[in-house]
Amino acid sequence: MKRILFLVLISFCWADHHASISTLHHDRIIHVHENGPSLFVEVDQTKVISHRGGNATLPCKFLHDTVTAGPPSHKIRIKWTKLTTDYLKEVDVFVSMGHHKRSYGHYQGRVYLQQASENDASLIITDITLEDYGRYKCEVIEGLEDDTAVVSLDLQGVVFPFYPRFGRYNFNFHEAQQACHDQDSIIASFDQLYDAWRAGFDWCNAGWLSDGSVQYPITNPREPCGGKNTVPGVRNYGYRDKDKSRYDVFCFTSNFKGRFYYLIHPTKLTYDEAVQACIKDGAQIAKVGQMYAAWKFLGYDRCDGGWLADGSVRYPISRPRRRCSPNEAAVRFVGFPDKKHKLYGVYCYKA
Repeated sequence: MKRILFLVLISFCWADHHASISTLHHDRIIHVHENGPSLFVEVDQTKVISHRGGNATLPCKFLHDTVTAGPPSHKIRIKWTKLTTDYLKEVDVFVSMGHHKRSYGHYQGRVYLQQASENDASLIITDITLEDYGRYKCEVIEGLEDDTAVVSLDLQGVVFPFYPRFGRYNFNFHEAQQACHDQDSIIASFDQLYDAWRAGFDWCNAGWLSDGSVQYPITNPREPCGGKNTVPGVRNYGYRDKDKSRYDVFCFTSNFKGRFYYLIHPTKLTYDEAVQACIKDGAQIAKVGQMYAAWKFLGYDRCDGGWLADGSVRYPISRPRRRCSPNEAAVRFVGFPDKKHKLYGVYCYKA
């Protein structure tokens, strides 16, 4: 009888211990589930296309897992930053937390949240500049939880090659950046150069891009440009020393709000006379980027060589014809003439 009672007690204890293990194991699953992520950030499109002077809405919204999370217990903090080619650096754009909102740098007064709904973190950028082009990160923070998503802002524009009057392969990276800025443009990204190549852009001289690489686009392989037996593509020299290496540069520009025009003048002009003629007309001598933008977006067409701000002489042709540009629509480059020669007209720009 004692032996039977002893066995019953052992069975009961084993069963109770097994139930305890099972309960602990079940509780552990619930614990992990309850502490999983309950905040999610998502975008309904990863690229937004606009143009200089336009507006754009970068989509972003945040969601809560209502099964595991109750109503928000902390204030929601929304932060937008712009990513750079240096992945360790980000540029602050906009921060919002409750009634407190702040924009930064050249974005001040131009950015705000759309707030179409309680979970809408979309950012509206107004009066877009060339420098706004790039990738943006939307970060939503609630207490100890946060999540992010990335959206690209692309601009309609045109890529053009540029080098100074004293010759090719004379820019280091920093000088190349400044040269593009001086011509109403920015240094082009690889994506912009690649899109231009797909559209038929062919250029046999290597130039800096915004990520510090040196590349050039070839649609018609030939011996001086990597070999005639090679395939078309964007040739890549790789990343070069930004201070010591010297190349041309590829610039990118978009449309503008002003007026680009050829100044009707009774005589041909020297460079200095051209500058003064535009000023007298209430304008300024046009920049290379402005000519490319007028050619690309306005279909500007004129078969007269004219001075531009960099000391070059060029003319835009949208309708190819004999004696102007017989084979292609293009901005034709005459060269860098002696600035004292009265051989050309002038292109002006009025903001």
